[in-house]
Amino acid sequence: MNALDVTLFAQYGVATVYEAAGRTGLIDVPLTQIVPGSRVAGPARTVRCGQGDNLMVHAVLSTVQPGEVLVLTMPEPEPVALVGELLATQAQVHQVAALLIDASVRDVEELQALGLPIWTRWIRVRGATKTQIGTINESVVMGGTTIAPGDIVVLDADGAAVVPALQVSHVLKAAQARQERETALRKKLEAGALSYDLHGLRALVEGKETE
Repeated sequence: MNALDVTLFAQYGVATVYEAAGRTGLIDVPLTQIVPGSRVAGPARTVRCGQGDNLMVHAVLSTVQPGEVLVLTMPEPEPVALVGELLATQAQVHQVAALLIDASVRDVEELQALGLPIWTRWIRVRGATKTQIGTINESVVMGGTTIAPGDIVVLDADGAAVVPALQVSHVLKAAQARQERETALRKKLEAGALSYDLHGLRALVEGKETE
């Protein structure tokens, strides 16, 4: 997967990628986008922290690679702040593309000023412990979807979706085709046409002729 392809996933966005993937890969939890306007796609670096603990967030920053999306989870989601300003600063210095957190963040104004793209399930100040050894680079589950290391995570204002590494080429082509179809459709709609007619929906609402 090259950098250009990752950029294209970000360009297409979560909704298009999700639809192009056959409506699979949705991270189906409410997420807050800390930095408005952020659009990111990159390979997942998965972290499973101990419950209420962020020791492994500190640990993963020693091995993370530029452009990766840190996916931070716990055995059970809870509103404990796994990341604040100081950890986010380290992530930015080490060129992390984004953070996707199935827990909480704090220091929101500082995080916004920092500008590192972050999506989080909660905003809470309750602090984490630093005593439990978890795992790095093992599959995790978030919002009913499994995320494996190296899967492509797509993030924007609509939320998050994941594309399995083995399906990247297929989904990328499907996303491009979908965008091209929507571009053509948009031109028709701007000219005054109705999706009600273009998609054959009028017959569903107003009834078909019966034999």
